[in-house]
Amino acid sequence: MTCLSCLFALGAMAPPLAVANPAIVVTGRGLGPSRGEVGYDVVVIDRARLRQSASGRLEDVLRDVAGLQGFRRSDSRSANATSQSLTLRGLGGNASSRALLVLDGVPQLDPFGGWVSFPAYATDRLASARVTRGGGSGLWGPGALAGTVELDSAGPGEIGAVEGLAAIGSRSAVDARGSLRVGDGGAYLVASGAFARGDGFIPIVAEDRGPVDRAAPYRQASVALRGVIGIGGSTELQASLSTFDDRRERGLPFTANRGRGIDGSLRLVGRGSARWSLLAYGQRRRFASQSAAVNPARTTATLSNDQYAVPSRGWGGRAEVEPRHGALTLRLGGDWRAVSGETRELYQFVAGQPTRRRTAGGRSLTLGLFADATLGDGALIANVAGRVDHWSITGGRLVEQTLAGAPLTNAAYPDRTGWLPTGRAGLSWRASPALTLRAAAYRGWRLPTLNELYRPFRVGADATAANPALAPETSTGADAGATLRLGPGLDADATVYAVRLTGAIANVTLGHGPGVFPGVGFVSAAGSYRQRRNLDAIVSRGVELGLSLNRGHWDARLSYAYIAAQVRASGAAAPLDGRRPAQVARHNASATIGWTGPRDLALSLTARGVSGQYDDDLNQRRLRGAVTLDGHVAVPLGRHVALDLRGENLLGRRVETAIGGDGTVERASPRSLWLGLRIR
Repeated sequence: MTCLSCLFALGAMAPPLAVANPAIVVTGRGLGPSRGEVGYDVVVIDRARLRQSASGRLEDVLRDVAGLQGFRRSDSRSANATSQSLTLRGLGGNASSRALLVLDGVPQLDPFGGWVSFPAYATDRLASARVTRGGGSGLWGPGALAGTVELDSAGPGEIGAVEGLAAIGSRSAVDARGSLRVGDGGAYLVASGAFARGDGFIPIVAEDRGPVDRAAPYRQASVALRGVIGIGGSTELQASLSTFDDRRERGLPFTANRGRGIDGSLRLVGRGSARWSLLAYGQRRRFASQSAAVNPARTTATLSNDQYAVPSRGWGGRAEVEPRHGALTLRLGGDWRAVSGETRELYQFVAGQPTRRRTAGGRSLTLGLFADATLGDGALIANVAGRVDHWSITGGRLVEQTLAGAPLTNAAYPDRTGWLPTGRAGLSWRASPALTLRAAAYRGWRLPTLNELYRPFRVGADATAANPALAPETSTGADAGATLRLGPGLDADATVYAVRLTGAIANVTLGHGPGVFPGVGFVSAAGSYRQRRNLDAIVSRGVELGLSLNRGHWDARLSYAYIAAQVRASGAAAPLDGRRPAQVARHNASATIGWTGPRDLALSLTARGVSGQYDDDLNQRRLRGAVTLDGHVAVPLGRHVALDLRGENLLGRRVETAIGGDGTVERASPRSLWLGLRIR
């Protein structure tokens, strides 16, 4: 990180260079989306919407795209950090992300577990979020089984010289964010920070609580520095450095979570006749988590697992060039990503003291070459993209021993390698000034995470064993859609799709306690025994509808997704055949309406609805459907200051997010109100 810091400091010395060559205007962006993306199902969330979210959280505003979901309905203030993921089109059922998340071109999923550290992404420092529904991204690398979420950092065109928000909220909550931008045109530097804390709410619903249940506090902070400078001609250097600290509790003694991370990246972008980009990045993460066992009366909680350290690293790069010959645009390049990590934990507690220690982890690597070709500039535009990846999983190990040093398990797993070709093709036809038709087909893939391969875990009384023999997941799908201009500022779109996720990794129930099971040990009568397995497939078909209005003072967006998803399973997983994937709802909807008046007076309301879904693979624990209403009001108090009023779950609806093996129901955030001041 020292070298990155030095180069970043050079970026801060931009003004003299800007004066020397005033013709340079930097953008801070990469090469941008392919022209051929008009043939795919793409939704863009702009900066205004990112800043209007009642919670101020990225995971909440992404729910504007119906069908995009996390593994749990709860957000990053109360959920276990390892359950925070992204997926689309009903390909859920696993806490690891099946959608690819990138920020300024850098993959963002946790190197060890594939989850998303949402507190690292303050919405105020983002320019936009671009969501592609459907897999097979050739440009960004493997992992886009269900789709891609591209985040871009804000630059001079979006972020003011000084911006800030300070708010207080329900349950002694504080939300503070601020940014400072220096420079413009030829170079700029943005420094931003965010801090949030709160006493939290009691996650367990009232009728299931016991004396041991308590509120779940959180404390989260992030800092980011980003510099962009023109270094001659049409080339710019972009340097970023960011860090975050995330602390949460799960509403019980001995359930603390803590995540920390630091990321750095350098990107060179050339915007001449042949555009090109070079990117290098590095990531370090460290995670810790405790788990508790609760007695049936919920009067006592005892420490059952202490995952005291999960160090991991990710590093990689990408090189690409984009020549253009008339109506034909090519994008050629290669990328690589390496990750390593391990879990270190104490387990099998007796009388509050650990008796055993476990270390498990390994390394994985992907190397890929890609090509993207777009032909056409008029009514008909065709895109074909493909990539071939070489992958390897190496150094896998599981070591378990007593604290006295007696060996229990000392397994070193065979290294594995392979090749996978993937790609996508899209076609867009503007049939009339008001109607555009499109169709696409794709194939994507994802490597199992180190967490899925090597770490057994427990949630309450349930225990899940790892599986070092897991194979990569692959998805194959197609969709067709239309966009219709209904009038000035009023557009509608519709998409139908079908996708098959082959080798879907799931936590498969193989038995019930009481008993001793391989890979996890004893499971009580209240618990189930599971193992991570590759299912035959998850098959999902559905419809996605959208409506947007931007006329005068009014702005409105409606998104709806119908998802018919089923598991295809045989062998030991045969009881899952025909069932819905865990945590996948059949109906998802989101609607936002906003009004902007004089002097930036603004009002908005967001309603979201989700139908019932199952919390388990056997479809025995059903979570109720829920409808929530959020609101935001901005009242200008002066030229640069506005009163900021926000409300989450204004109707106080119960949003169920998990059901334990004993039937205990956990909920997402109740009603929360915020009062703040925003400065720009």
